Amino acid sequence: MTNRLFLGDYTYSSWSLRGWLLFERFGLPVSVTRISFLDGPVADQLSEIAPARTVPCLLTEDGALVWDSLAIAEELASRYPDAGIWPAEPRARASARSMCAEMHSSYGALREQCPMNLSTAYRGFEPSPETRADLARIEALWSLARERFGGNGPWLFGTYSAADAFFAPVAARIAGYGLALGSEARAYVAAHLADPAFRRWRAMGLARNEHLPWYDRDYTPAPWPGPAPRPARAVPSGPSENALCPYSGDPVTEFLEIDGRVFGFCNAFCRDKTLRDPEAWPAFAALLQTRA
Repeated sequence: MTNRLFLGDYTYSSWSLRGWLLFERFGLPVSVTRISFLDGPVADQLSEIAPARTVPCLLTEDGALVWDSLAIAEELASRYPDAGIWPAEPRARASARSMCAEMHSSYGALREQCPMNLSTAYRGFEPSPETRADLARIEALWSLARERFGGNGPWLFGTYSAADAFFAPVAARIAGYGLALGSEARAYVAAHLADPAFRRWRAMGLARNEHLPWYDRDYTPAPWPGPAPRPARAVPSGPSENALCPYSGDPVTEFLEIDGRVFGFCNAFCRDKTLRDPEAWPAFAALLQTRA
């Protein structure tokens, strides 16, 4: 039995993004079970692992149930002490834990006014005074962490930690709604948008293309502010340069074309998540570096 992580929608579920990044960014073993917000109450869909009732939720390899994202971070840090989930230096670790806890329980105005939606961005949005206050607090905390512990790295505590995983959806909100921040905070947001793990998560949401209308906002749409993906398109047939899917190792049945080259995948989702951001996927990026 391996760790099993229950997640919501890739495009909209900010808490699921945090839980997934804790595994993806630290190279921890996990299988994913996806819960659709269109298929009824999440608690009903998690009935097999009650008392869990929200996502993310972790069922560990030895059968322990962890149904809160902050608890997941702490449990993983205990089980994988060498993974680097928290900063090693005690003062930095204390600050990172405090920032995660505050993020976990605060910023209600920002959450309400700017729900995460990785499928679009907006221009001309005007935050409320309450949302501006949330942003000022967030920017102050980011600045404090970067000044005291950031060093030369792009992340809050130098190297990537649970604090960065917890603030990734906040960065996505700030970018998506064009919220005004100082240059240092903008650089931190840009680091998230360029992070290959974040880009893989977003690409999976675009590939799933599940629309949850209650997240829509009546603002002027704008292009997504992150790095522009390398253009690719689905094609109906091969032959492809590869006979086996770069992810599963299974025979290829679906195809995409990039720069005049055709590559194959074992199913439509593997193809579609790749064409949404080809260079975010290490296994596919390695294929691009080869020649038939």
